[in-house]
Parts: sequence; C-alpha cells; structure tokens
Amino acid sequence: MSDPLPREIRCVLVPVGNLRMLLPNATIAEVVTYSAPAPLAGVPDWMLGRIAWRGWQVPLVSFTQLAGAPEGDAELSMRVAVLKALGGDPKLPFIAVLTQGFPRLTTLNAELILPTHDGSELPPGVRAHVLVRDDVAVIPDLEWIEAQLLDMLDELNVHSQPEADEAVDEPESFDGSY
Repeated sequence: MSDPLPREIRCVLVPVGNLRMLLPNATIAEVVTYSAPAPLAGVPDWMLGRIAWRGWQVPLVSFTQLAGAPEGDAELSMRVAVLKALGGDPKLPFIAVLTQGFPRLTTLNAELILPTHDGSELPPGVRAHVLVRDDVAVIPDLEWIEAQLLDMLDELNVHSQPEADEAVDEPESFDGSY
C-alpha cells in the first residue's frame, strides 16, 4: 500500500516581476546571484541564454516574458532560481528562472490554495492562477517549459551536460538560505 499524500507541503513563493510563482520546495536546487547569461541565437525572447552553475550550462528563462506579465520593480535585486527539471532527461536536468527579490518559504495544505482562474485561456507556461493566503500566485507549467527548452536545445545542438572532467555537485532541496 502506498503512503498517503502529505497533509502539508513545503512550498516557495518565488517573485518574478509582478507575479509570484508557487513551487514545491523540492523543485528548487538553489537561488544564486544573477550573472549575465551566454546568449543563444535563434531563441525566443523569454529564453535569455545559458548560465554556468556548478559545472552545468543551464538555460535561463524569463517567466515574465514567457507569460506576458509585467516586469516588476527594476530596483529589486535580480537573482536566479535553479530548478530541478521534472522530465528526467539527462540533457536538461536543471532550468534557471530569473527572479526579483527574495523567495519566501511557506507550508501549505489544500485549504490554503484557492483557484482564481476565470476560465480564459492561460498564458504559455502557466498551469494555474491561485490565491495562497493573501498572495496571488501562478503555478508554472514546468513540463511544458521543459519540453520547449529541450526542443530548442536539440535544434541548436547544445546540451546542459557538464564537461567530462568537471566535478558536479548534486544540490539538496532549497533551505531558504541565500
């Protein structure tokens, strides 16, 4: 018999422009200081390029550009949330998302997440609009984003894998420290 679903789940509200992405804590590998990505030719504007992270070349996504959302306060410090990819493809084990401000840890249960979707078509990369306590948030469609990135990387024939002689650290779940 399988274990019952947990009553509560540790999540992170990640500020992206004027939005907050709601993600399970386990998907966040690390939050790091922003560094300019190496650009890639022929990709959409929301694919900012690739950043070097722990020996990997990780694609950096602007979720606000992807979802057509306002960019937010340019005065807030830019960071990068490195997420563990869900698909298990060794060519794309991580995805990086541009963030502003500080991600916030929270513990949620089903009663604390209320859908707010009005039935209209959702923007690309968005799975749902929700209300989390007093925060409006979006749940990103990470599978769709990952599939788009894999198609782009395959088309460009670039991979996220580290160099063969380079040591790679496996990150733990995000612990809230910066």
